Amino acid sequence: MVFRRQINGMTFLFFSVFILFSGSWVMANESNIHQGPCTIKAGNHSVTLNIEPKPVKAMKELSFSLTVTPCDKLPGKLLLDLSMPGMQMGKNQIMLVKKSACLYEGKGIIVRCMSRRTLWQVTILSDELKNPAFSFNVKE
Repeated sequence: MVFRRQINGMTFLFFSVFILFSGSWVMANESNIHQGPCTIKAGNHSVTLNIEPKPVKAMKELSFSLTVTPCDKLPGKLLLDLSMPGMQMGKNQIMLVKKSACLYEGKGIIVRCMSRRTLWQVTILSDELKNPAFSFNVKE
């Protein structure tokens, strides 16, 4: 009985530390998309995401633009995946179409989470780019 309580206590401690560190990782990589475009490095590429209109709000049609440099050997379309870290929200993907040499654009909606959480992640699903991801909070 005592041993079982110790195991339960250790399990609780392990998951608490895991949640604490996983939450701080997400926040450390958070982008301020409301101030302007956000850029990250993806291997040899520089990937810049912009979302309009600002501030970025849930349940509004948004324009997503992605600039990738260098952009040679990239396909004519890229898939943008919208997800919520730590919560299953269902599939929400936007097809980005190449508009010029290194610019991709598409339109979509970020849905409102019933739990009132606002942290979202945008992942560019691309083997060539190694799936770069941006995280940010949407405004209510």
